[in-house]
Amino acid sequence: MLSKKTKYGLKALIHIAKNGGKGPVLISSISEKERIPKKFLEAILLDLKKFGILGSKKGKGGGYYLLKEPKDVSMATLIRVLDGPIAMLPCVSLNFYERCEDCPDEQICELNRFMAQVRDNTLTLLRQKTLHDLAML
Repeated sequence: MLSKKTKYGLKALIHIAKNGGKGPVLISSISEKERIPKKFLEAILLDLKKFGILGSKKGKGGGYYLLKEPKDVSMATLIRVLDGPIAMLPCVSLNFYERCEDCPDEQICELNRFMAQVRDNTLTLLRQKTLHDLAML
């Protein structure tokens, strides 16, 4: 299940992408139109800025804007930035691997093999879909 942070982050990014080249988008505008608590949204947008997905401009005409083209931003990247691992178990994670303490041998673990398939199928879809697709630009 997506966290609220990820859901709100994706909704905000779709809103910003739909704004296109019209200039930076105010946090208050995103918050109001997407029904996202403003304080929570501020923290989410700062994270997206830290990871190089968004830029910001202060002052009159300020707000947030995309640093990359929407077609170049995959859902896999966004979910990892906002939520961390995509895999449901740490032992099958590609970027956040951790051995399960209760597993004597990953090579014979049926759960490991199944969750690796779930991860692969999920990643295939998330890598194919971009911010452009979700914003239907």
